[in-house]
Amino acid sequence: MKRLVLASVALALCFWAAVGESPAAAQGVPAWKWYKGNLHTHTLNSDGDSSPLDVATWYREHGYRFLVLSDHNYLTEVDKLNPIIGAREKFLLVQGEEVTARYGQSAVHVNAIELKELVDPEIGTSLVETIRRNVEAIRRKGAIPSINHPNFLWSMTSKDLVQIENMSHFEVYNGHPGVNNRGGGDSESLDQMWDALLTAGRRVYGVAVDDAHHFKNFGPAFSNPGRGWVMVKSSALDPGKIAEALRSGDFYSSTGVELESIDASRSGLDLRIKRSGDFKYVTYFVGARGAVLDRNTTLTPTYRFKGNETYVRARVESSNGDVAWTQPAWR
Repeated sequence: MKRLVLASVALALCFWAAVGESPAAAQGVPAWKWYKGNLHTHTLNSDGDSSPLDVATWYREHGYRFLVLSDHNYLTEVDKLNPIIGAREKFLLVQGEEVTARYGQSAVHVNAIELKELVDPEIGTSLVETIRRNVEAIRRKGAIPSINHPNFLWSMTSKDLVQIENMSHFEVYNGHPGVNNRGGGDSESLDQMWDALLTAGRRVYGVAVDDAHHFKNFGPAFSNPGRGWVMVKSSALDPGKIAEALRSGDFYSSTGVELESIDASRSGLDLRIKRSGDFKYVTYFVGARGAVLDRNTTLTPTYRFKGNETYVRARVESSNGDVAWTQPAWR
């Protein structure tokens, strides 16, 4: 009987392999996949140096699965581009806009992701009101608002952003050379800013982007592609499903570190890191006020809530300088 059961299982697995379905898929359970994508990109339609098709081609040829075109105050339409460069489950262009405003000397840039129609930038009577009005304008169009490079021109602080009620996404890393990711002087780094928001009870997801402008000249002084991205967990490469995963935090952000799995629950956080070459890794489990709750140097770091934490997130650092950020797990 045991041999018969084993033979049946083997036969079933061969059948699923032949038809291209997993057991989960055969039972109607979605087969989740990781999709690499960039959420912040520019073309000739604003201040980029290349056409939308050339920009999309670079990303497809470099292993990305989806790309948001987010020109400043311009909606670069993708309906005619997707039949040319897109392919089912291989590559997808998503419509977006970098809604760009100013208040005094402060830059207010908010990405609108999965956008159907242009959002006109708005100016308020204060910096906070200007940010809030643009976030709300994006939400009214049904898109996802993401605060871009808060330390660009030292424009925003966590004290400003904590007042933006409907803010849900925030750039914890931006690959542009002039955005001051690490802070400086009396200004917070983007990691510190994120923890200040989370500590205040705001459920904000951290994204990494490259903010690419330059595809013809490469070097540290240029805003080049390939510096920061998100890995989205979804059942299909579809604009609606990608947006749904972004809204629910089913993604991690990276500048090069790859994670095989993330299990976030009310009991804690479990990761599986994919080793690259002979690099070594250290994972910092970070909690309220940016406190390091634990440090782990294995490829399967785990953190279990001990009773008084409000959240935990992981920052995984590689010996080559690359980083990955998970989304917070809340109690």
